[in-house]
Amino acid sequence: MKIAIIGAAGKQGSLLVEEAVRRGNDVTAVVRDRNELKNKDIAVIEKDLFELTYEDVKDFPVIIDAFGAWTPETLPLHQTSLKHLADILSGHPNRLLVVGGAGSLYVDEQKQLRLMDSEGFPDMFKPLASNMGAAFDALQQRDDVQWTYLSPAADFVADGARTGAYKSGGDVVMVNSNNESQISYADYAIAMIDEAENGQHIQKRFTVVSL
Repeated sequence: MKIAIIGAAGKQGSLLVEEAVRRGNDVTAVVRDRNELKNKDIAVIEKDLFELTYEDVKDFPVIIDAFGAWTPETLPLHQTSLKHLADILSGHPNRLLVVGGAGSLYVDEQKQLRLMDSEGFPDMFKPLASNMGAAFDALQQRDDVQWTYLSPAADFVADGARTGAYKSGGDVVMVNSNNESQISYADYAIAMIDEAENGQHIQKRFTVVSL
């Protein structure tokens, strides 16, 4: 399968590239600077996300958005970047898979309280969670895009092991057999590429947790 990965030079993006290539997919990185890529053997579209047009991505059945912004002044880009990608894919069959956040997950089955609004959620992560949550809320309103939004577990472990196993759920925070809501970037990448290949959550959000 032809897969374009936006933000392929980032920590999660690099693992997505690695997982997709491992399975024999035809991967193209969409990055501003090809020199930052770990994998130098894949095709590259060297372009800013906000300058992408449908012509750039029309040949990819799946586009994965692994864009990340982390400084206070750039956090709103989570909203504007996702809107831009949704706009250029509007009305087209290409699927948009989004590396999402956990903050917008609910902590109760009644879906009344989001993780980012719950007691104990770290203040330092609230601005990021708020912007990613707003971006997701806007995406949910769109029926003109073949989108999928994948939220990680509450504890998203950058350097965690690749176990090759996970379980998935919907809009509510999940815990594993140790009563922990945790998943590694590497296992998250497995879940994302599974979704890219199988398309089980069209116009839906789902979440994953380690076993």
